[in-house]
Amino acid sequence: MKRRILSVLLASALLSSSVVAFAGDAKPGVAIYATGGTIAGSAKSNTDTTTYKAGSLGVEILINAVPELKNVATVSGEQISNVASGDITQVILLKMAKSINAKLADPDIHGVVITHGTDTTEETAFFLDLTVKGPKPVVVVGAMRPATAISAEGPMNLLEAVTLAASKEAENRGAMVVLNDRIAPAFYVTKTNSTTLDTFRAVDQGFLGTFIGGVPKFYYEPAKPTGKPFFDVSGYDSLPKVIVLYSYQDQDVALLDAAVKDGVKGIVIAGTGNGSIPTPLKAKVTELMAKGIPVVRSTRTGSGFVTAKEEGIGAGYYNPQKARILLSLALAEGANMAKIRAYFGS
Repeated sequence: MKRRILSVLLASALLSSSVVAFAGDAKPGVAIYATGGTIAGSAKSNTDTTTYKAGSLGVEILINAVPELKNVATVSGEQISNVASGDITQVILLKMAKSINAKLADPDIHGVVITHGTDTTEETAFFLDLTVKGPKPVVVVGAMRPATAISAEGPMNLLEAVTLAASKEAENRGAMVVLNDRIAPAFYVTKTNSTTLDTFRAVDQGFLGTFIGGVPKFYYEPAKPTGKPFFDVSGYDSLPKVIVLYSYQDQDVALLDAAVKDGVKGIVIAGTGNGSIPTPLKAKVTELMAKGIPVVRSTRTGSGFVTAKEEGIGAGYYNPQKARILLSLALAEGANMAKIRAYFGS
């Protein structure tokens, strides 16, 4: 079966844009949005798992490679983009959120799946968690090995993602990420390893569930993360520019000054430990806050809560990349400094 799947993938040409449908005999409707990434990647060698070309295969190829999908859902596919996940832009994210909200309003659609590169999966999943409204499942899925690799896990991941999106048990859980048989909350999950299959984890909060024999098994009843906001992006064509700066020993204010000169509307600092920053930066952060440029202090450690700060805004549980998205959405809605602090639990 695996050889047949891979031969279908390799024999098919890249599809740049398509919308396709596959009948499922009264099964739940699941819409797949393809964005590219490793799951749609290909390499010259079936042992190459690092130097492949991401986003080489189109959505129709991905769906045709897993004929078992028709056993769990009536599947449709749309190519939103076909790029490495580092090239996902706010334009793509806004287009995706608007399209998904409209799609989920269709009573024939039970859930959606987004195929995505793993490098920024957590960012897209988090963005959708904050901008897609309603109880229906939103599942982001990818792969750590390209489609051409021996033991490529993409087909199984995709089957599990569609199964989850079609499941009644997956409702009211917000956006989720599925890889390596694990079901993770988009709000908390992060990529923790550059190459291994078990890279996605929510270090403190844990997984929502797992797949056993192709069936999703949840550990808990549906629950909403504390303080989770919602942002209506239906009227947005762009979002305010927010950047992330990495903190380190002997750091000066030069990059903060350069960012302001470049016109940023907000800054996130990946601080050390509990969002700590060198003393020279503290006065500059206070100055920027007074000028109406919010500075959020997160942590480069990979997990943990960043507490409230005198200089700037403590990020709470949001890692730097997620803090950037939340801050940008807050600025887009016109939130003042007090409301931004509240969003971060600061």
